[in-house]
Amino acid sequence: MAPNDSATSPTAPAGQRGPARLAARYGVPVAVIGVAAVTIGLVPALAASGDPDLPEVTAQELVEKIAASETDRFSGTVKVSVDLGLPSFGGLDLSELAGSLGAEGEGGKGGTTATPEEKLTSLASGTHTLRVAGDGPDRQKLTFVDGADEYSLIRDGEQVWAYDGSTGEALHTRGESGGTAKGDRPADDHASGMSPKELATQALDAADETTRVTVDGTTSVAGRDAYQLALSPKDSGSTVKAVRIAVDAETGTPLKFTVAPAGGGKAIVDAGFSKIDFARPAAGTFAPPKDAKITESDRLGPREAPGSGDHAKAPKDAEAALNSLPGPLAGLASADGTEVHGKGWASVAELTFPEGEGLPTGGSGSNAPAGLSLDSLGKKVKGDFGTGTLFSTRVVNALVTEDGRAFVGAVTPEKLMEVAGK
Repeated sequence: MAPNDSATSPTAPAGQRGPARLAARYGVPVAVIGVAAVTIGLVPALAASGDPDLPEVTAQELVEKIAASETDRFSGTVKVSVDLGLPSFGGLDLSELAGSLGAEGEGGKGGTTATPEEKLTSLASGTHTLRVAGDGPDRQKLTFVDGADEYSLIRDGEQVWAYDGSTGEALHTRGESGGTAKGDRPADDHASGMSPKELATQALDAADETTRVTVDGTTSVAGRDAYQLALSPKDSGSTVKAVRIAVDAETGTPLKFTVAPAGGGKAIVDAGFSKIDFARPAAGTFAPPKDAKITESDRLGPREAPGSGDHAKAPKDAEAALNSLPGPLAGLASADGTEVHGKGWASVAELTFPEGEGLPTGGSGSNAPAGLSLDSLGKKVKGDFGTGTLFSTRVVNALVTEDGRAFVGAVTPEKLMEVAGK
């Protein structure tokens, strides 16, 4: 099935429901539907040999099909692969380091192995197999499958558990609709963002006039026929080539989410079902085993990191870029001001450090491990901005200049230096 052409200012076909009505009925952000107004094509994709032969559909119709999907009863297996291309240094894999830094806190202090921080942060890199199940908005289960050992995050209304199958221990908390005490987010919320549906919703919600949305053929996922929706940048400079969402042709449920890098090669993020069943899961699914050793707790999820509130008003694009950086570059979070250049895929956040101090470059007194210099992780560059150090991954690049500024974005190094030199 060949991809369709994209129009820049389509209008909805007669008889279709309006964005506000769809959003209100299904609880979908208005932007998920509103993006259809200015960015997607109306020309339907055509079938090609070897692809599922499905009825023609436009990108706008497919976006609305996702929004109207009422699938909240299901079970299945999801494979998640994340390759941010974080650098290694002296045998130290910084993707592992980022996870270990994120896992610091109260994990393991409660006399139980069931604390979830390590499992949750492991999703930031590598390949993982998850079993998932849902029965309505308040009952979910996510199980990390690691050989013979399994680890589950379970929610049943107010009840939330983290269960370690290798030891039989479970951490339990109670809160309104699965929330936790003291304003913390429930642990399962941290993991649910890696499901194809959550990832698809986030991508569509972020789409704006800088995004081209098209139907990119048909495919088969977990034995089900699906359309492929593609989101790609209209302008050059982004490190992302396209985001592709496989949408179940019958239910409108996103079955697979893939982020392809502009530089080619392995996907940055690839999350998709290998098995899925839309039947209602068994009632006993949403509770730990009866013989589990339960430890009561006032929280399961990690608290917000100290100082994280300092940038609560930072633009969403800037926060996303900062959160994608490896652990040793967390010093960027200490910057005073944030200004965003451009918007959408090629936006760049400019940050200014206190009193022009810049990012710490040595291991001592910084967020880097002992003996690990941040200078060694980047390379010295020169341009119209002066001199600085460039830190690169497959997705996010950061330029720290010697005059105390930092430029961060999911853009190419060339684009970053161009913005810094203006």
